[in-house]
Amino acid sequence: MSKKCEICGKGQVAGNNVSHSNRHTKRTFGANIQTVRVEENGTVRKMNVCTRCIKSGLVNRAN
Repeated sequence: MSKKCEICGKGQVAGNNVSHSNRHTKRTFGANIQTVRVEENGTVRKMNVCTRCIKSGLVNRAN
């Protein structure tokens, strides 16, 4: 599955794990991407969309 939203472009972001001793190691924060059936121009297809776009109604979901 793609790790990027096809509507808003939200994807992975880099950051750090910080231990109790304050050591920093790299990590990634993944976006909450869902595979959704979308209806556009009368056809139904699957899209990878973040949950914020689904909640805000930017996706016209197919039945």
